[in-house]
Amino acid sequence: MRLLNRSAGRLSRHRRSRLAGLALLLIGLLTTGGITYAVMPSSQAENAQSNAVQVEEGRKLFLQGCSFCHGQNGEGIATVNGDNYGPSLVGVGAAAVHFQVETGRMPLAQPGVQGQVKPRTFSDEEVEQLAAYVASLGPGPARPSEEDYSTNGLDDDEREAAISRGGQIFLTNCTACHNFNGKGGAMPQGGFAPDLSDTEAVHIYEAMLTGPGQMDSFSNGNLAPEEKRDVIAYLYSLREQPAYGGFTLGGLGPVSEGLFAWLIGIGGLVGFAVWIAAHTTRTTKKKVDA
Repeated sequence: MRLLNRSAGRLSRHRRSRLAGLALLLIGLLTTGGITYAVMPSSQAENAQSNAVQVEEGRKLFLQGCSFCHGQNGEGIATVNGDNYGPSLVGVGAAAVHFQVETGRMPLAQPGVQGQVKPRTFSDEEVEQLAAYVASLGPGPARPSEEDYSTNGLDDDEREAAISRGGQIFLTNCTACHNFNGKGGAMPQGGFAPDLSDTEAVHIYEAMLTGPGQMDSFSNGNLAPEEKRDVIAYLYSLREQPAYGGFTLGGLGPVSEGLFAWLIGIGGLVGFAVWIAAHTTRTTKKKVDA
């Protein structure tokens, strides 16, 4: 009986040791991971492995081309004055990377208020890898699919209704910066709203989703995906409309058109009238004394 009690006491002491607890935890984690991997479909396992490879390749590209401004881990770099030399990329998501890199805005050619559209530096595969790495830093907006921003599949009536809804949304929220025809315009502090006449639909959607630069962010919570699609449909419809009035004057709206009419139109007529008055025929006959 003593021998049994002594053996039980030794087992009890081993159970209470810290090493035994760590060993049990390690065994549990390995068992759970093994079971999860065993029951996971092969396609999911392959996708997970492929995504891990993309993240690793994206990190290499990030360290080479982006870390100088955004930090080694995408945490951002602040200047001495407290401004952002390169903002943090944690939580911006893959959509922001696709918009900035595919349009050539990033990497910046030189520091400035706003990135300029230029030929892009990275290939399609490299853009995907960079997006996968930045997306791994924190949850953020994913890249939209073609179904999100395309009106394919809608009949003519549905497409017209989408354009009408998109026009109302655009005129309410966007004309202050992009003007009535989406031609863009100047912004405070040296920025500008870009011309949307040649911008691809996916980039318009990503811009609304992520809010680059001085633009507001229209997340799916305050502007539904269908409403973003309708805005894009409206902008694309503007490209097909002829300029019935002749000169569009940049599509700045009725105020600029009225100002043009007053200054150029009426001003020109007044100037022409003054010129006529100054060049009328004058008599040269001298008065004869009686």
